Amino acid sequence: MSFTPITHTCQYNEEDGTVRMFIRGRPVILYAPSDHDNLDLSKVAPPPHNKLKLEWVYGYRGKDCRNNLYLLPTGEIVYFVAAVVVLFNVDEQCQRHYTGHTDDVKCLAVHPNKLIIATGQCAGHDRLDARPHVRVWNSVSLATLAVVGAGSLERAAAGVAFSRADGGALLACVDDGPDHVISVWEWQRGDKGHCLAETKCSVDTVVAVEFHPLDRNQIVTCGKGHIAFWTLDASNVLYKRMGIFETRDKPKYVTCLAFNHNGDVISGDSNGNLIVWGRGTNTVHKLVRGVHEGAVFSLCGLKDGGLVSGGGKDGRLVLFDADLSATGTENVIEGHYGGVRVVTEGRGRQLFVGTTRNCILHGDLQLGFVPAVLGHVDEVWGLAAHPSLPQFASAGWDRLLQLWDALSHSTVWSKDIEERAQCCAWARDGGALAVGCVSGRWLVYHPQTRELLAQHQDGTEPIQTIEYSPNNRLVAIGSRDNFIYVYQVDDDGARYSRLGKCLGHSSFITHLDWSEDSQYIRSNSGDYEVLFWNATTCRQAPSGAALRDVPWASAHCPLAFSCVGVWPEGADGTDINSCTRTQDGRLAATGDDFGKVKLYAYPVTQPKSLCAAYGGHSSHVTCVRFLPDDTRLLSAGGHDAALLQWLVD
Repeated sequence: MSFTPITHTCQYNEEDGTVRMFIRGRPVILYAPSDHDNLDLSKVAPPPHNKLKLEWVYGYRGKDCRNNLYLLPTGEIVYFVAAVVVLFNVDEQCQRHYTGHTDDVKCLAVHPNKLIIATGQCAGHDRLDARPHVRVWNSVSLATLAVVGAGSLERAAAGVAFSRADGGALLACVDDGPDHVISVWEWQRGDKGHCLAETKCSVDTVVAVEFHPLDRNQIVTCGKGHIAFWTLDASNVLYKRMGIFETRDKPKYVTCLAFNHNGDVISGDSNGNLIVWGRGTNTVHKLVRGVHEGAVFSLCGLKDGGLVSGGGKDGRLVLFDADLSATGTENVIEGHYGGVRVVTEGRGRQLFVGTTRNCILHGDLQLGFVPAVLGHVDEVWGLAAHPSLPQFASAGWDRLLQLWDALSHSTVWSKDIEERAQCCAWARDGGALAVGCVSGRWLVYHPQTRELLAQHQDGTEPIQTIEYSPNNRLVAIGSRDNFIYVYQVDDDGARYSRLGKCLGHSSFITHLDWSEDSQYIRSNSGDYEVLFWNATTCRQAPSGAALRDVPWASAHCPLAFSCVGVWPEGADGTDINSCTRTQDGRLAATGDDFGKVKLYAYPVTQPKSLCAAYGGHSSHVTCVRFLPDDTRLLSAGGHDAALLQWLVD
């Protein structure tokens, strides 16, 4: 055999029409269709004519972030999830997005003019953008005004705040590094700002930072076991006074801050207490015990001088008057939404509530609350577009199976399936929805009634992938135990009988595709094998050469001749988590380990293929799927637990 080396990762053999691709030194043999012209591997395939535009972001980060929900004068609420800051008008049901960040956004602050926003992120994937920093931007134009702290922050911007008594000239930032350094910036000096002062804040976790609304150069921070009162003096040195609890029980955490009209500081803590600290002092002025069972996660000062406290464990919202006396008005968030993470004032008596289970609710204390934003709370690996409707299903490690409408951007339903989900798939007629679980079980639900139609157990390893055959008579189950289980489908997707299992892979199954005639399956595995199977006999095809001209109903296997070009030179075989193509066969998309969604012209047969790459996710992109009419692409995130919907332009 004569291979012509073109790149260090690919060789082409004209005699038998194969591409030998090397991944981590292992050869992968891929067979070109017999009618395919000889490849010139030196050619560079152009990027697609189409572009992706971020249309909608499903989700919110309330699980582990604080003070990250505000109402703007435009009527939009501003919050973040993954690497995207979302501006969402709940009444008009429209979103805008600030996409300047390269990794997880961790904190957010609104300027006193209610126009300018500061958002801070953690270290990123890309070498050039790996440094944590704070971005200051205009919420109307979405233009970036300054990038602050790149090079001086160590891990992440854990908290950020604008000064309030001087009209927002200063910006305070707390680093998430070991010393939790606090820095104060003149953010308008140049495009990188000017650091006025910085000092070690605390060896313990810091959860909040706020400038005093009345006293210029006064800053308050709080966190594990402490509250600290800072003064920035005329020589730009930060001085700290620790809050003195005296004989009172020192809380494990001081969790949140607010200010009353007198300028007193109000803190909530992990004991469920509220403490008033006299203006200009570091001593307790007033203590209100046992407001919540568990920690107080949020305090919201109201325009009329009142205060609303939110409980992270008990889910209660309690209204106080200006003297911090309970008014008797309160409400409880339904448990399945989680506890209260943040409360912010809306218009009139309306409140917006971010929760610990990544939901945003809106309503008032008298009438109660309804969801404005729902999301997942843990890694999302299952994503499946409906075969004919503009709907999609998502399933994650949070045990939630959710059905979404892509046109109204709303949740059709959400169901706790009591199992960590790894994948999901629609029957080809849309009459059943299958979910593969981490335990080796797979479940089938009726998409309208949510009734459990069938359940089966195949091994004890996670079910990595599920695919129904194009004729809807078979379903293939790819497991982490190296086997593919094939079932016959009867009674409109309600009854399943096992035909057999495909034995031959020496590593776990990662991806599956069916042939258009439902006769064959191709599969990829964790050790970069590409194997082919007769679906009804579960026998392995002796050679991929015999099936080189078989048309495939999908392109979910990234190790395939039609997807050679999605692999960058020197790629690790785990870099690409998901691959898909449009129904019309013109575009392919991938989701990778670096938070990128990439769009290619399909087929991607040139090893050197240019693509358009899109950020927004902040961790590995676990799955990408096109809607059946090819107008939109959906992507699911791992650690960021976000679902992004892209318009195909």
